Amino acid sequence: MTKTPRSRPSPPTGQRPTAAGRGPTSQTIAVNRKARHDYDIEDTVEAGLVLTGSEIKSIRAGRVNLADAYARIERGEAWLVGAHIGPWPGAARFAHEPKRDRKLLLHRAQIDALLGRTATKGLTLVPLRLYLTERGLAKVELGLARGRRQHDRRRAIAERDARREIERELAEARRG
Repeated sequence: MTKTPRSRPSPPTGQRPTAAGRGPTSQTIAVNRKARHDYDIEDTVEAGLVLTGSEIKSIRAGRVNLADAYARIERGEAWLVGAHIGPWPGAARFAHEPKRDRKLLLHRAQIDALLGRTATKGLTLVPLRLYLTERGLAKVELGLARGRRQHDRRRAIAERDARREIERELAEARRG
């Protein structure tokens, strides 16, 4: 008896595979576009978040801003600093502080590796996107990043514009 290869079903429209590229799909809540502009991303890692009830409700409602956020490792624990999760209107008495530091859930080996790379190579941990898994868990995709200088940013913008122009010309040539 021969086995027939099984094809992997594609994710539903509007959703994409998790950072690991396998398993359930995810729903992106917030993207840190500023991080891709200000930094060269060398590597990414996925981390869970320790949240209160009103925070996860605010995340599901999309009340998140990662623009000025970063992650740091302190006393053997990883923390997300500066991420703004807006208050949930229904949690008047039990409301959370929007800019509080939030603990990141990572394996000890991952924390040690990140600590080594940030300390020796001068890299920074920046959140790239916050998303919900199919099971409803909030995860953050962290990027190991090296800061760009102003001329590097200009060069990156010029390269991106040149690539767009080439693609535009090719599309025009194909159309005839």
